[in-house]
Amino acid sequence: MEVALVSAATGALKPVLVKLAALLGEKYTRFKKVHSEIDSLTRELAAMHAFLLKMSEEEDPEAQATIWMNEVRELSYDMEDSIDEFMRCVDDKSVEPDGFIQKIKCSLGQMKARHRISNEISDLKKGIFEVAGRNSRYRIDQTSSKTSHTTIDFRSLAMFEHASRLVGIDEPKTELIKLLMEKDECPSTQQQVKVLSIFGSGGMGKTTLANQVYQELKMQFECRAFISVSRNPDMMTILRTLLNEVSNQGYANTEDGSIQQLIIKITDFLVDKRYFIVIDDIWDMKTLEVIKCAFPVNSCGSRIITTTRLNDVAHSWLHSPFNGHIYNIRPLSMAHSRCLFRRRLFNSEDDCPPHLEEVSEQILEKCDGLPLAVNAISGLLATKVSTRDQWNKVKNSIGRALERGPSVQGMIKILSLSYFDLPPHLKSCLLYLSIFPEDNIIRKDNLIKRWIAEGFIHEEGRYALHELGERCFNELVSRSLIQPQEPDVYGKVESCKIHDTILDFIISKSVEENFVTLVGVPNLTIQAQTKVRRLSLHVAKQGHSILSKGLVLSHVRSLNVFGDPRKFPSLDKFKHLRVLDLGDCYQLENHHLANLGRLFQLRHLNLRDTGVSKLPEQIRNLLCLEMLDLRGTDVRELPTDILSLGKLAHLLIDNYVKLPDGLVKMQALEMLEQVGTFEQSLNCLQQLGQLKNLRKLHLDFQDYDDTEVKKECMKATISSLCTLATHNLRSLTIVNDDGFLLKTWCPAPVSLQILLTWHSILLEVPRWLGSLVNLQQLRLEAVRFMQEDLHILGSLPSLLILFLESVSSYGKLKVSGEVGFRCLKQFSYYLPSDAINLMFAPGSMPKLEKFDIRFHASGKGNYHFGIENLPCLITVKCLVRGCTSSEIDGAKAAMQNAASRHPNHLSLSFRTLII
Repeated sequence: MEVALVSAATGALKPVLVKLAALLGEKYTRFKKVHSEIDSLTRELAAMHAFLLKMSEEEDPEAQATIWMNEVRELSYDMEDSIDEFMRCVDDKSVEPDGFIQKIKCSLGQMKARHRISNEISDLKKGIFEVAGRNSRYRIDQTSSKTSHTTIDFRSLAMFEHASRLVGIDEPKTELIKLLMEKDECPSTQQQVKVLSIFGSGGMGKTTLANQVYQELKMQFECRAFISVSRNPDMMTILRTLLNEVSNQGYANTEDGSIQQLIIKITDFLVDKRYFIVIDDIWDMKTLEVIKCAFPVNSCGSRIITTTRLNDVAHSWLHSPFNGHIYNIRPLSMAHSRCLFRRRLFNSEDDCPPHLEEVSEQILEKCDGLPLAVNAISGLLATKVSTRDQWNKVKNSIGRALERGPSVQGMIKILSLSYFDLPPHLKSCLLYLSIFPEDNIIRKDNLIKRWIAEGFIHEEGRYALHELGERCFNELVSRSLIQPQEPDVYGKVESCKIHDTILDFIISKSVEENFVTLVGVPNLTIQAQTKVRRLSLHVAKQGHSILSKGLVLSHVRSLNVFGDPRKFPSLDKFKHLRVLDLGDCYQLENHHLANLGRLFQLRHLNLRDTGVSKLPEQIRNLLCLEMLDLRGTDVRELPTDILSLGKLAHLLIDNYVKLPDGLVKMQALEMLEQVGTFEQSLNCLQQLGQLKNLRKLHLDFQDYDDTEVKKECMKATISSLCTLATHNLRSLTIVNDDGFLLKTWCPAPVSLQILLTWHSILLEVPRWLGSLVNLQQLRLEAVRFMQEDLHILGSLPSLLILFLESVSSYGKLKVSGEVGFRCLKQFSYYLPSDAINLMFAPGSMPKLEKFDIRFHASGKGNYHFGIENLPCLITVKCLVRGCTSSEIDGAKAAMQNAASRHPNHLSLSFRTLII
């Protein structure tokens, strides 16, 4: 990927160079007398840009070099802000001069702007040469690193999945279950509350182990919960969540009560119940003592697991009314480390090339059984050429790192090694994650939009920016630098977390380079009078005042608020903002947006789940805005001012929001979700088809009483969809249309890659679907699926993911090699009865890896449907509904028996529901 416009390595030097080139162009010929100054400055900055890129590969640059690099980066941000203000002043056409006097005033204003930019260019040139002079005087060695960046193999994502199969977990899990559930020799303690504290350093897998034990045992207990505490706990939130989990009575969002009252509620609820609670990641004794108070000492056989990296926290359970045990988590054995390492790199425990066996063993010895280290270093090696020389270089780097300190410091050094091996754009993407609080679930889609708005991702070739963002996300996952969360029903990872060790590392790097400033994070010192570039405000219960820190906020480019502050800073202090993310700030109201129109550089505006009900008229001034998220707000109608936003590419609304007439003006739109069709005017629906750049569309057809209006709206929508089919439409989601839209569609949308329908039941699969040669993902609902329907769908040459939901089942559906589905990798099939009307014949779905099925068990069903004939099948997920537990157990046993006959030793998981 080409060097990003903005990066942690070079600051804003790249966009400054682009904008200086624009000042030398024909558009700005009025500034000839500063052209020589600009030309000289451009050459100097270009040399500095190249030098910074080279130095960014050095893990330990000299102190003076670091100071110089920081000075240049800071100057680059100030330069871009100055140039942006000048260009806005000169190019501003929002107020056309009317009359002789107004024209004179406008001309005088532009003369002042030209004079100001001339002075600023001279000052900036002087500052740059002063910085360069200091560099020369102190003779900084320009050592270079020749690290090569090979293109990552995206099969490594699949390898990561294999690595996540928890190598070495079986033995400690068995030990813990035995410790928790075995009967004590003393009869008086057999039913006492038993506590097991898992103790070990960061990255050892404490949370993973605790979760595996929890998943294994939780159904044996009446009340259960898995709670993460983290280093900066909000006790009210933790206790509310605990009460909600154990009681299922919806206490999580309540603001009522105090800590004491919540403890009393939890204790009263659990006093006569058998409970199983996991309290993960406890960092201090004070937090532990509060949490202990919530657990009653009863005789119901309750169990508690805690995880901590602090010795005194673990041992505190030994001196309590509870029956406490400590489990010291152990590093992976060499055999398990080898298994994890090889699965990660070669997708097999045995397939290591002979010329790499010796060096791989040496690397594993250096990793010292630390799972995070094994994952991180194998992720790094996945991007290297598989030669002994390359692997030896990595091995030697690890050796130097580990020799300088104990295992935790060594692991940080390994992370540092992985970080410095990243290309510049990925370093920026990773460091940006430091804005998020500990244990935060980060939505991938929102993260990618932020990266784009910040300028970390630069357009390249035929790929859209969001596709490039997906590639960046996947690279960070494949390198084990971020942790993917549970995939959605289509197998896509839609969110991630950051391991706390990695978070500590990237926070330290971000603070060191003034990349991100964090306020509200405990034990993090903030230097006063620092120019803030990206501000992350972590709001505790009592709130924080970001203005009392003595920070310089006039050049903030990104403001991100986590928590729900009662007071919001005035936006007029942030005129250079590119990103404003206030999502989940429920107390944000209309008046807080009073100065929104002054943010002339704003690209990303997230108001999701806030108290905003109306957008200000000033929104018309946000001519750079590219993303606007209004989901979960009280906004019911968008003002006509929004039509002025010529760069708006992503508009996310709720299905009750009315769009303004004149939608055709918004030609930059690429994503439009969720359009409530019957809320819109006919003119708006007709103009929808004229959005030639629209790539992703979500339509919701809610109930509507007026039949005639409904028909007209449907007609206009179909006409627009037919037009969009000839443009760039790639993804379409349809909700509540009764299958009407898919009955006839001409011409067929052959460019479509994703088609999802919800509550849109078809009588039969339309034949034209078979012409969608680019379709990769499909979800359909039908009264029933027939054999000819399978032939239509099986003929789709690019189909990877298929989700079919049937209202009823009729006859037997045979899937064979003749039916097709040559590329299908994931198949989900939901049906209402236990008559599983599928039969997989030999040779069917030759590449299918994941199969998800939902059915109702009645005790009469035949659960043999040929899954042993699916040669690449790895995972089977079942949701079984039934009227009695015996019916469900019978279905479960039959499915287990069928899976046991598969040669791939299938991973089989069950969810059950008694109705």
